[in-house]
Amino acid sequence: MNSKVIKFFEDEVLRERIKDKLPHLFSIAELESSRAGKIGMEVGSTREKILIALLIYKFGVRNVETQIPITETEVDVRLFEHPVSIKTITGSGGVKVIWTVDAPKALEFFNSYTPSCEILLAQIKWDLKETDFQKGVHPGGLFLIPVETQRRVLRQIGKEKYLKLPKVGTNPRGVEISKDGLMMLLHDKGTKCIEIIWRHSKMEYNPYKRWVDYWKE
Repeated sequence: MNSKVIKFFEDEVLRERIKDKLPHLFSIAELESSRAGKIGMEVGSTREKILIALLIYKFGVRNVETQIPITETEVDVRLFEHPVSIKTITGSGGVKVIWTVDAPKALEFFNSYTPSCEILLAQIKWDLKETDFQKGVHPGGLFLIPVETQRRVLRQIGKEKYLKLPKVGTNPRGVEISKDGLMMLLHDKGTKCIEIIWRHSKMEYNPYKRWVDYWKE
């Protein structure tokens, strides 16, 4: 694993900052991506930008390469030249590894797939109750899943159980890590975790205000 990223997860001051600020920033992301009370799919891109901004804040813009060619399907940034895939999920669903509407391309990806980059993953579990924690429910948080961990779990359960192809006859939106595969990754001893209590921020937020203010200048 990239030793620089390990230090990122071992920085106690930064860990507390993440626990405090990430729920608020993701609350804003939902408001920015909502219309008539429904959250749009673009929220994923906004969350990704928030996490990339966190890396830039910690390591500096020179060490976080964001201009990644579209041909590198899994890589979202390079941190000190090491590839990193950034994922966010709500709850315990699967995680998309590649987005494609082309079923043959999805099958080709499945057949040739080998984990090749670290995964920085935010698992969001909004507004859990105290009784959930008493039952031992994990609150979610920010996880770092090393390449070695991904490869070990893949070997352990096999590609057919690790990856999930879209069902035949449905709209194929891509290949994802299965729910079981993800749970094994998140609970693996090699995975780093910053546990976060996800509480929605209560605020009045107008996503159009900054653009209106710009027109006033």
